[in-house]
Amino acid sequence: MRILFSCRPAYGHLFPLVPLARAAQHAGHEVVFAIGPGFVEKARELGFEAHASGISIAEAEAEARRRHGDAEVPRLMITMFADVLPRATVRDLGGLLPRIKPDLVVYEQSDTGAAKAARDAGIPFVSHVIGRSMPPAIQEMAAGEMAWMWEGAAPADLMLGDVVVDLWPDTVRDPVVAALPTVLRQRPTAFDLDVPMPEVSTTKPLVYLTLGTVSFGRTEVLRKAVDGLSRLPVNVLVAVGPGDPAVLGDVPANVRVAGFVPQAEVLQRADLVVHHGGTGTVLGTLAAGLPQLVLPQGADQFVNADVLAETGAGAKLVGPEVTADAVTEAAGRLLDDPAAREVAGKVRSEIADMPDPAAVVQGLMELVRGTV
Repeated sequence: MRILFSCRPAYGHLFPLVPLARAAQHAGHEVVFAIGPGFVEKARELGFEAHASGISIAEAEAEARRRHGDAEVPRLMITMFADVLPRATVRDLGGLLPRIKPDLVVYEQSDTGAAKAARDAGIPFVSHVIGRSMPPAIQEMAAGEMAWMWEGAAPADLMLGDVVVDLWPDTVRDPVVAALPTVLRQRPTAFDLDVPMPEVSTTKPLVYLTLGTVSFGRTEVLRKAVDGLSRLPVNVLVAVGPGDPAVLGDVPANVRVAGFVPQAEVLQRADLVVHHGGTGTVLGTLAAGLPQLVLPQGADQFVNADVLAETGAGAKLVGPEVTADAVTEAAGRLLDDPAAREVAGKVRSEIADMPDPAAVVQGLMELVRGTV
């Protein structure tokens, strides 16, 4: 079987697909990626055939601002993800799909143009969760602009379609995803770049701090978090991903700053994770059974923060609440809170019981064969 994986050109959109794509390769299937030009080489470096498709999120934002000026964020996002981005993907996949002839298209949930292109070509398609579902109010606002993609035959969810690969364990599961007609559940599986583990002392508890691969530039937030965490009797490892570690300047002696880190390995050593609330870090932290303090910066990170706080698996600080004093207090409390660790341990067990990517590949084969 030949499977096309389609995603936006961003780390947080590409990396979640890699475990399933590699499982498909290991099962003997051909895997091809369609991704924005800026990430084609990155996909190839990961061992996949890759072709350019679509445009970057930054280019789509520029076009949305050209159309709407200083409109509010929801209007800009709807134009970007319901019109500008999917039309570019449909245009490019319209030429690519007939050439590579995939048996199945797997698209990350925001890349809805790939679903449209696959449907037009008569190819089965499946969405892959990378975050939370679109809130009902936003989906209602976007329905008109997304109608061109579904041509009067709208699926159960305008972004996720009718068939989805779901990474969320039961305690923190997205109810919208759970209610879709066909759900293939997959254990969240760590994927890391091949980078060395920074040297960190084991003499004190370790706190891992990151704002991911999009919000890493929120230097003022990182500095407040570093200031607050460094006051505690802990060692702190800060990962700025594609950012420059030097941007934080001088840091206290118990703080180490790095670029990309092998996050799965870090999580095995950490005692607490302080982060932006991206789905990959949320699920990775839960899979390690660790409490987490979330400092959400955008997108569905706020919903993730709410869910973690509501379930007791972590805590959140939002907007002006993020001060050094508040970080010290919240992180210190979580380090000593057995209840948060107990909830995280329960979710870790749920994750361990979920099907691995290899089992999902088998489910995809059955889907293509028409047995699902």
